[in-house]
Amino acid sequence: MEIKFTPTTTPKAKPDETKLGFGEIFTDHMLIIEYTKGKGWHDARIVPYAPIALDPAAMCLHYGQEVFEGMKAYRAEDGRILLFRPQENFKRMNVSNDRLCIPQMDEQMMLESLVELLKVEKDWVPHLPGTSLYIRPFVIATEPKLGVKASDTYLYMVILSPVGAYYKEGINPVKIYVETNYVRAVRGGTGFAKVAGNYGVSLKAQVEAHEQNFTQVLWLDGVERKYIEEVGTMNVFFMIDDEVITPALLGSVLPGITRKSTIELLRSWGYTVTERKLSIQEVMDAARNGRLKEAFGTGTAAVVSPIGELKCEDEITIINDYQIGPVTQKLYDSLTGIQWGKTEDPFGWSYEVKVD
Repeated sequence: MEIKFTPTTTPKAKPDETKLGFGEIFTDHMLIIEYTKGKGWHDARIVPYAPIALDPAAMCLHYGQEVFEGMKAYRAEDGRILLFRPQENFKRMNVSNDRLCIPQMDEQMMLESLVELLKVEKDWVPHLPGTSLYIRPFVIATEPKLGVKASDTYLYMVILSPVGAYYKEGINPVKIYVETNYVRAVRGGTGFAKVAGNYGVSLKAQVEAHEQNFTQVLWLDGVERKYIEEVGTMNVFFMIDDEVITPALLGSVLPGITRKSTIELLRSWGYTVTERKLSIQEVMDAARNGRLKEAFGTGTAAVVSPIGELKCEDEITIINDYQIGPVTQKLYDSLTGIQWGKTEDPFGWSYEVKVD
C-alpha cells in the first residue's frame, strides 16, 4: 500500500527527556488509513499530528466500536531503534477487531506502515535510560448512523508519545487494591480483547483505589468474585514456594505480549510456571504461611512491576518485605536488556527499524 507523506510546517520542540511523563506529549506526525465497505483499507497517509473531524453521529461515539494496542520503540546505546515483538501486537489487534466486528487488517501492512511513521519520527525516540517512544495504534468506527450495527467505515490511526516510567514508583514495589465489588469482565465478553470499553468500566474502582493511596486495582473473576484475573494495566504473577503461577487465559484476561515473554523466559531458566485458576484466598493464605515469595505485574507500559502490598477487604499483606524479589529483578533486567538492545536476544524478539 502506498503511503503518502505530508510533512508538518510547524515542527515541535523536543521535550526534556529527564522530565517525561506518560502519554502527555505527542510527536509531529501520525498515520491514518481509511476503511470503506466494498473498498477495503485505503488512502494510507502520514500527516501532521492534529485533531480529527468526526460526525457527531459517528458510531464509535455511541456504540463503543473501538480497539487499540500499546507498543514501544526503544533507542539502543548504538543509536538503533528497536521494537519488541511487534508482530504479536498486530496479531492481537486483529483478534480484538474480530470481537468488535471490525474488518481484519493485513498485519504485515500494519508493521510496514508503522516503520514508515517511525522513520519520519526517528528523532523523537528518546535516548535516556528508561525512556522510550510509546506507540498507540487504534481503530474507530466512523459511519454517521444512530443504529446498533457494525460500521461501514473506519479509521486506523497510529500516534506516538515519548515517555518515561509509567508508574511514579518506577521499579519500586507498587500497592495493589483487590476489587471485590465491581466487575471488569466475564467469559464471553471482551476481557480478552483490547477494547476501550474494558477500561471505561474500570475507572470507578480505579478512582476509589487511588483515594486510598493504591496504585492499581487487582480484578477478580466476574462470576464467583474469588479468582484472580489481572491488574488494570498488567497481567499478574505470584511465586508460591518455587512455583510461579499466573491466571490462565480463559476469555476474560488480556493475553499480554509481556506476559507471554515472561512465561517463556522463566521456563527457559528452569522455573515451573503454571497457568491456572488462582483464588485470592490461596494467595493470602500463602502470604500468611510465608510461602508467597514474590508477586509482580507485566505489561508494555511498566514492563515488570513488583507488587509490594495487597489489600483485600480489611486485610493488608506485605510481600517480600516490600522489596523487589530476585526473580522479579532478573525478569526486569532481562526484558529491558533485550528491549533496549543491551543484552543478547536468544529468542529473536527484537525488530530493528532501519531508518537509513
